[in-house]
Amino acid sequence: MSTHESAVGHVTGSARYVDDLPEPEGTLHAVIVASPIAHGTLRGIDAAPALALPGVHAVIVAADIPGDPHVGPIVHDEPLLAIDAVHTTGQAVAMVLADTREQARIGADAVALDLEALPAVLTIDEAVASNSFHTDPHVIARGDVEAALDAAHLVIRGEVRTPAQDHFYLETQCALAVPTERAGLHIWSSTQHPTEVQHMAAQVLGIAQASVTCEVPRMGGAFGGKESQATQPACLAALGAWRTGRPVKVWLDRGEDMRNTGKRHPFLGRYRAGFGARGTLLALEATLFSDGGWSADLSGPVLDRGLFHLDNAYHVPALRFEGRVARTNLPSNTAFRGFGGPQGICVVEDAIEQAARHLGMSAWDVRRRSYYAAAPRDRAPYGQRVPEPRIGAMHDQLCTTANITERQAEIAAFNAASVHHKRGLGHMPVKFGISFTASHLNQAGALVNVYSDGTVQLNHGGTEMGQGLHTKMIEVCADTLGVPTSTVRNMDTRTDKVPNTSATAASSGTDLNGQAVRAACETIRARMAPVAAELLELPSDEDVRFVDGHATAGGRSVAFSEAAAACCFRQISLSSTGFYRTPGIAYDRKEGQGTPFFYFAWGVAFVEVEVAGLTGEHRVRRVDILHDVGDSLVPEIDVGQVEGAFVQGMGWLTGEEVLFDDHGRCITHGPSTYKVPAVGDVPLDLRVQLLDRATQADTIGGSKAVGEPPFMLAIGVVHALRDAIAAFGAQPVELALPASPEAILRAVEAQRS
Repeated sequence: MSTHESAVGHVTGSARYVDDLPEPEGTLHAVIVASPIAHGTLRGIDAAPALALPGVHAVIVAADIPGDPHVGPIVHDEPLLAIDAVHTTGQAVAMVLADTREQARIGADAVALDLEALPAVLTIDEAVASNSFHTDPHVIARGDVEAALDAAHLVIRGEVRTPAQDHFYLETQCALAVPTERAGLHIWSSTQHPTEVQHMAAQVLGIAQASVTCEVPRMGGAFGGKESQATQPACLAALGAWRTGRPVKVWLDRGEDMRNTGKRHPFLGRYRAGFGARGTLLALEATLFSDGGWSADLSGPVLDRGLFHLDNAYHVPALRFEGRVARTNLPSNTAFRGFGGPQGICVVEDAIEQAARHLGMSAWDVRRRSYYAAAPRDRAPYGQRVPEPRIGAMHDQLCTTANITERQAEIAAFNAASVHHKRGLGHMPVKFGISFTASHLNQAGALVNVYSDGTVQLNHGGTEMGQGLHTKMIEVCADTLGVPTSTVRNMDTRTDKVPNTSATAASSGTDLNGQAVRAACETIRARMAPVAAELLELPSDEDVRFVDGHATAGGRSVAFSEAAAACCFRQISLSSTGFYRTPGIAYDRKEGQGTPFFYFAWGVAFVEVEVAGLTGEHRVRRVDILHDVGDSLVPEIDVGQVEGAFVQGMGWLTGEEVLFDDHGRCITHGPSTYKVPAVGDVPLDLRVQLLDRATQADTIGGSKAVGEPPFMLAIGVVHALRDAIAAFGAQPVELALPASPEAILRAVEAQRS
């Protein structure tokens, strides 16, 4: 059994995060002066009252930025500090630097902003009505969808609204910037993308990227919320350090973080779906609108992935998918586990559920008839072949192991005998594409150093946020070099060790960095093999193998440490970089065709719930999951990822409700008003199986990504809730998302009425 490399640190509290690092002498603390209105003209900033306060050293505004005043991961449209207008509540207008954070907070309250309010757009509907968009339409089409809909036995029309979700990582946004010698800057940042922090900080300061180093010790969770949005606090810390010549720390408290940072994108999906008489999905026309907030951030790619996953696990012969990102005056929404995929999948799943009700069939039978299968049912909407569609066999396997037939009868008997409590059974499959859809992001690097005592220092471009990436990289390194994991030390992620890396995102951290680590280790192993052969008194290194801390061949062995010392004595380098780029990723956005993914991950779940008809409360009684992770590198970690993703998906769909008032101010900015799943919300019986004999070709160790795909399985909770609610009456179930107790109670009362 493998142990998470930070497990002891996590449970003892000794694991160090950015906020735990010792503050250098003279550190100044920063507090952001945030816009109190959603949209307006910035006519002036009066910093004098703040500068007169004890401990306040500086008030920094946009005019103090020496380089480019804008940041943004794709579109350069986001002022680091407001210039002449504000576009959302919480937008950074100025930054106060003081000896303590409390002094900086008092100083921030004293800064006077002269703002003239302007009309604000606060919903997707308002944005669509006013033609307020960040992007042009993106269209993916195949076949004659109108003809297919006309010929269909059943046409379902629907509208699906999926909600926002706060990342609610345990560690809020934090950065510490320290000036170094030769006009350099070292930034410790809680970021998934240290290279972006490095590049953007250099850009803001107008200096060379080589002058900036970004280091990430670890993160206390991220879930996408620190892919692009950790850049602003890091750049503000860098700006403060550059202007004052002193270390500067930016840390957001929970309320600031939740009020001012972006969420999962709310989506509005409208569709028409055509089905055959036996339930086969024949055609799907869908339009998606996402709420991007005030700046583009990563909203374009998030919307794209929503379109890419509108088919979910189903082959759709005729289709037309279109999507646009709406511009509103809310905080810029950003990456979140699933990256638009869950929102897109919810649309086709709603169509399936509605069709099953109209046809008098079980939803899982309707799904089973439409799954991807052998050619010609193996082409995704964008033309990519879907190899080895496993979903049909997985569906059948889980039906058996989860005893679905028997449980259906048990649930029917319970519902017949119970007046105020009803149970429901839901089913959910998933097909999820793995890769960054922008091909240039599919790259990773590593640096491995072997020392003369045989111990190993491992550096790679991925970041650790609790998901176990470092643990998997240690396993890859140890396995490739043939040494115990105890001899491998994984170092903090640093841009001066591994440059120009991509974010740890898109569930690709293991795929990309694992290949780079292996490449570096293979180079070192190849250098060591001739020396090991010499020590073993062999004429050739052809048969030398490195295993269990030894180099072995012909029944003889020599310790790895002895071989390493001999290499050092013979002046042979035991340090190597490794690099990997994913092959074959290309997508033509204009044509809506291409290969945006390297492979697909599959999963299937059955979910049983019980609903209290008098209160709207519910419990998830049992969940059965069969998930495809290829050949798992560390099964314990992968099972934990499946469990965690499912529970987080439950939170998005049933309890977590992001609310803004009529002025665009977030009013759910703490655990007292925003309900994340607690221990008591975890399914009473959660059974996770990893698919056997599921080797994925051309990936590290035959494994598959696992971070995001299981998240979508939680949509099965909504299906189960609808099934339970339907048992209270005979009306079509209208259930708003998130399915909070209030929403469930309204749906139950509609049934009873």
